[in-house]
Amino acid sequence: MKTAYQFVIVNISDATMKLSSILIAASWLSSQAFGVQSNPSVTKKIFTTPTGVKTLHKHAPSASSNLFRDPSLTRGGAVPGWAAYNEQLDKNPLTAKACTSLVGWFLGDLLAQLFIVKAPSLDLTRLATLTAFGFLYHGPSGHYFYNWLDSKVEGTDAKAVFTKVAIDQVFWCPLFMTVFFTYLGLVNGDSLATIGNKLKTDLLTACQGSWKIWPIVHAVNFRFISTKHRLVFINGVQIAFNMFLSLLGTK
Repeated sequence: MKTAYQFVIVNISDATMKLSSILIAASWLSSQAFGVQSNPSVTKKIFTTPTGVKTLHKHAPSASSNLFRDPSLTRGGAVPGWAAYNEQLDKNPLTAKACTSLVGWFLGDLLAQLFIVKAPSLDLTRLATLTAFGFLYHGPSGHYFYNWLDSKVEGTDAKAVFTKVAIDQVFWCPLFMTVFFTYLGLVNGDSLATIGNKLKTDLLTACQGSWKIWPIVHAVNFRFISTKHRLVFINGVQIAFNMFLSLLGTK
């Protein structure tokens, strides 16, 4: 009985030590991700000075933490590469957004082939074609279009958001879809007549698919997302929509 009791105590102690190690490691990783460094003198003051709430507030870690140092700065440490990405959006916005769409379209078609088509092997030509479209057209055109739209319709109130969503879906969506199907047809070597038939057959279907999803997405986009981050937000959502387009465009 004593041996079994000792065995249980040892197992509980080991589990406690492992849990403590995990919590300490997680806390350390979190602090490193946000660029927060410990301040021993501040910690000592907090736990050794029997003072009131005002003193605790004065010496709280948040008062000296790098995380709260300058609220106007983007703290990108929690997402690897986020700070560098934001820097590129400021310095080279066209290239950064083109690369963003490259990744979005690459993932969209890759996931479509792997989990929807479930072909025995990847169609690398199709993957390269759609990835190139994201880089060559979707990113650059989105950069210029959304910059223009935000400059013409300013604000984030309900009227401005509704106007932007309407312009995007009524005018930009059909134009974008037309370019998309035309691009695929030209890359595949189709005749203009074939491309025209493709537009007659699938353009409305593509637009209807867009109208079921993107008005809500863009309402959030135009209300809460800054101009420079619009495409990364759109591409995050559009990975799923690109799966639909890749299937529709290559059927």
